[in-house]
Amino acid sequence: MTDNIRFLKALLTGNKTDIQLIYKNIFPKVKKFVFQNSGQQQDAEDIFQKALLQLAVRYKKEKFEIKSSFNAYLFTVCKNLWRRELNKRKNKVTDNNIIELVDESKDMALALLEQKRWELFNESLKQISENCQKILKMFFAKVPYASIVKKMNFSTETVARQRVFKCKKKLTEYIQQHKNFKSLTQL
Repeated sequence: MTDNIRFLKALLTGNKTDIQLIYKNIFPKVKKFVFQNSGQQQDAEDIFQKALLQLAVRYKKEKFEIKSSFNAYLFTVCKNLWRRELNKRKNKVTDNNIIELVDESKDMALALLEQKRWELFNESLKQISENCQKILKMFFAKVPYASIVKKMNFSTETVARQRVFKCKKKLTEYIQQHKNFKSLTQL
């Protein structure tokens, strides 16, 4: 049994030894990420718990396969959950007279849907050429076109823009052709 399956099963069975190992190996990294991104100890603990719960519920429902390491996968889930939380906080209006009711199950479903979309995106990104992968990674990292021209040895920024457009189009095609695409476009 791989570590990925072992840890997923530990979440379902409540295996204390493996769960403690998960906390020991991953929680400090999650805590550091949350602290670096406007969070506190309680936020890190909440996000980590939500991520573990999300993984357990998803694995119980559908025996999915983690293609990276369990640690890297869980950390990514936590990062995505924390980013969602920061976006929600940014969009909230603070009024002490209003009590906001959060539908936890809907929030969990949206987080799971977002995680599946992220996996589809990464899987599709691996399908395009290495050249396109490099170009899009720079584009998504907001590297200026002038820098892309230099790094990729293009003649002009227009050529770089055209290559970004073509690579994005190819990536979109792979995503839309995936068997799970339609199920991930709606909740």
